[in-house]
Formats: sequence, C-alpha cells, structure tokens
Amino acid sequence: MMWWNDGMGYGMGWGGWALMILVMVLFWTLVVVGVMALFRTMREDRRTPPDPKRPSGQQILDERFARGEIDAEEYRIRTDQLRTGK
Repeated sequence: MMWWNDGMGYGMGWGGWALMILVMVLFWTLVVVGVMALFRTMREDRRTPPDPKRPSGQQILDERFARGEIDAEEYRIRTDQLRTGK
C-alpha cells in the first residue's frame, strides 16, 4: 500500500491531513473540557450545606446588642449592612 500522493490518487493528500489535525484538536479539546467539568462537579459536591443550628448574622447581632456589647447606633448600622449585603 502506498501512502504518499504520487498523482494517482493514493494517500490522503493535504485535505486529509488537515482534517485529521482538526479532528485531533477537537478530540483533545473535548478531553480537556470533560476533565475540567469533572473536577468542577467534584469540587461542588464537597461543599458542605450550611449548618441549620448555626445562628444567622442577624441573630448574632441581636444577641450582641442584648448583652450590651454594641450600642444602638452600631446595631442599626450593622443591621442595615446585613439587609443591603454590603
């Protein structure tokens, strides 16, 4: 079998080689994207859900105000910050 193009139709020619290179690039791109997606889903699965027993930020703030650790002005400022998310 002859694999070079001697003008008689043997071999792949430039079009075949270009197509083979394109297919290989697409294949390795899919492999890399697949591995990245696999690691991303594995990382998301390891995240622990929030602990329902843990008090919220507002509850902690209320307790600190009730104990006298912060004054009314600081309580109001921090409550506003919690509500706006800043």
